Amino acid sequence: MSILRRIREGLARTTQQIVDRFDEIVRVADAPGRRARPIDVDTLDALEELLISADVGLGASERIIAAVRRRSPNGAGLRDLVKQEIRNIFGASDRPVAVAHHPKVTLIVGVNGTGKTTTVGKLANLLKNEGARPLICAADTFRAAAVEQLEIWAARAGVEMVRAREGADPAAVVFDAISSGKAKGRDPILVDTAGRLHTRVNLMNELEKIRRIASREVEGAPQETLLVLDATVGQNGITQAREFMGAAGVNGIVLTKLDGTAKGGVAVAIANDLKLPIRYVGIGEGIDDLVPFSAQEYVDGLFEEKW
Repeated sequence: MSILRRIREGLARTTQQIVDRFDEIVRVADAPGRRARPIDVDTLDALEELLISADVGLGASERIIAAVRRRSPNGAGLRDLVKQEIRNIFGASDRPVAVAHHPKVTLIVGVNGTGKTTTVGKLANLLKNEGARPLICAADTFRAAAVEQLEIWAARAGVEMVRAREGADPAAVVFDAISSGKAKGRDPILVDTAGRLHTRVNLMNELEKIRRIASREVEGAPQETLLVLDATVGQNGITQAREFMGAAGVNGIVLTKLDGTAKGGVAVAIANDLKLPIRYVGIGEGIDDLVPFSAQEYVDGLFEEKW
């Protein structure tokens, strides 16, 4: 099954909502006698309401509406203009990850319950299938269940894992994993971090310590820090993200549970409000249900573009 079809299936609920309502808006804007006239205030209000209801967010919705107002299309051009502006939002947030020194170290961060630990296993599987030789580091040593869960996912992916006893220093486990990766030629090192300690300050301090150890062992590491967000929590996920962005040095997003239960427009809100690229999306519970994010395929899926 193509990535486009899988993303489309994950967006099915939101797509139906958008397509049905958008068709109504376009029909009104493009009614007989109005074809050559610019979009009016009522149409703009209806479009903004639609975008916000799909969890696109206020900031991104206002940007899209401003673009429509500047261009003043008639109904026939409205859909293409909205799609292009959404693509522009994703394009503005997309920044490639520079890796000058290896192994590449990728931290996976986020609150518990977002699918963080399973994402590590799925990402290891994806990268292995692409020809890489990843190594998993179980640095969430404060939850024995997290390490056990990660061990199961590592076995499913057929990828080695470095772990330590419960309660061990997470930064020390990261040191061991990087050392092992260098010795065995494993690259990248995927580090599962704690999602919650006793206080937010403790959590952020622990992440900062892990970052210091990684940078000491590999110049420029961690080259990538991926924040896992649950698509079903919508705008609350953006609030979560801001908690991690400063201390954790986040430079990419993994959006999980984009499987039909979420309002898929939240991806637009993330790109617009956080100015961070979405690297991967989770579209199911299986080990193969993590796919690279494509803005083009996402927008086509959101507006039910035929492939």
